[in-house]
Amino acid sequence: MSAHRKGCKNWIGDSALLCFEYCLYPSGGIVLYNVIKWIGIFITYSMVLHCPSTLSNKPYPFMLDIKPYRRRRTRLAEKMQHGIAIIPTAPEVARNADTLYDYRHNSHFYYLTGFAEPEAVLVLLAGDKKQSILFCREKNLEREVWDGFRFGPAAAKEKFSFDAAYPIEQLDEKLIELMGNQPVLFFPVGADAVWDARLLKLREALKEKARGGIRAPNKISDVREPLNEMRLIKDAHETDIMRCAANISCDAHRRAMRVTRPGQYEYEVEAELLHEFCRHGARHPAYTSIVAGGANACTLHYVGNNARLNSGELLLIDAGCELDGYAADITRTFPVNGKFSAAQKEVYEIVLAAQAAAIATAKPDILWNAPHEAALRVLVQGFLDLKLCQGSVDSVIESESYKQFYMHRTGHWLGMDVHDVGEYKVKEQWRPLQPGMTLTVEPGCYIRPNDAVPRALWNIGIRIEDDVLITEQGNEVLTQNAPKTVSEIEETMRHE
Repeated sequence: MSAHRKGCKNWIGDSALLCFEYCLYPSGGIVLYNVIKWIGIFITYSMVLHCPSTLSNKPYPFMLDIKPYRRRRTRLAEKMQHGIAIIPTAPEVARNADTLYDYRHNSHFYYLTGFAEPEAVLVLLAGDKKQSILFCREKNLEREVWDGFRFGPAAAKEKFSFDAAYPIEQLDEKLIELMGNQPVLFFPVGADAVWDARLLKLREALKEKARGGIRAPNKISDVREPLNEMRLIKDAHETDIMRCAANISCDAHRRAMRVTRPGQYEYEVEAELLHEFCRHGARHPAYTSIVAGGANACTLHYVGNNARLNSGELLLIDAGCELDGYAADITRTFPVNGKFSAAQKEVYEIVLAAQAAAIATAKPDILWNAPHEAALRVLVQGFLDLKLCQGSVDSVIESESYKQFYMHRTGHWLGMDVHDVGEYKVKEQWRPLQPGMTLTVEPGCYIRPNDAVPRALWNIGIRIEDDVLITEQGNEVLTQNAPKTVSEIEETMRHE
């Protein structure tokens, strides 16, 4: 994977692009401009034919197995039974002036297509005449000189196994044809007001053809309902990617532990995380990394990452990479100077025991809430031992007085989105865990300064988080390679 992602270099192509830019100046002459322009385009096209990843913003693994994406489209069409589904990818977003944020596809769209270019729409027809149709940008060799490789409809149809593909400019025209006589219109209802209005307008235009015997869909359904349930159970293709993302993220956390020293800034450690992600081909974090030293660890979603790290304090890092559209999500907490104090160790062992209890509970047919309940009982007993709470375990849970120190739940679904799709309850009851579900297990303890709290515990913020795949036999901790016990952390941080 890493070797592929490095791509191939072509100094001829680079030189052509430089000549092309140089000849934009009037002194280059219009004739020379046109000659060099088309030489550059020709060389670029040749490079694309022989190494398509060279100019792509996101290198495409051309050995990518497209069969899982095709199977998912077939499954969705079966769940729809009849009708038409329209699923757009995400739009490009301006960062400032004429600069865009790094592009990230829509997760539902990518789950069904494996296609990562912007300005694309998937159309599925269910029923007797099933079809999967892609609308995407046309091939444009001149734009590719500036912006990188595009498949174009013809190549996208072949590479990604669609039944048909058309230029995105033809979308509205084709949708009028494709929506005709379809009983149900499926799309992400309410996700994007512009798309809602656009599709409803097309539906109304189709109603005007009623006298010609063409019917508009008489029912609208949210395509995310069946898709969310599909994405909740990961297939083998997905779990393989998630293992890779988890291993890269484990390496990043280990690297952060090794390099952390008192006197550094949080952003210096964050840079080490990003470096480790990138060098393994994971260009982006799955979410904004939390690198929280000292009191900052008591802010759950702290992302300032700009404070100095002090000896005697803890550093909480909540960070994971995104790889091929899938997220890892790991939290580790460790001492800045490499050695836990007695108070820090006492609190840490409580959180670690709570996590162990939750992970042991996470297995098939156990209700979603059971790991949280198991972790909570261990945490509350620890809070009583630390004199943070008073009473019995049951009374503290009933009164919720523990929420001063533990105010979040113990996990969430994980997949293409870091807080992935899927319901936690079915018919008002916690749903049973099933093989293929992937969740985080992340108990914590956050102790802010308070006169009722022993001073030695002030500003201790600890969270320990792992990614857990439910299997037929129980579970697999995907992120087990990140140091977690006190001895493992201190050994990793030992400075020779």
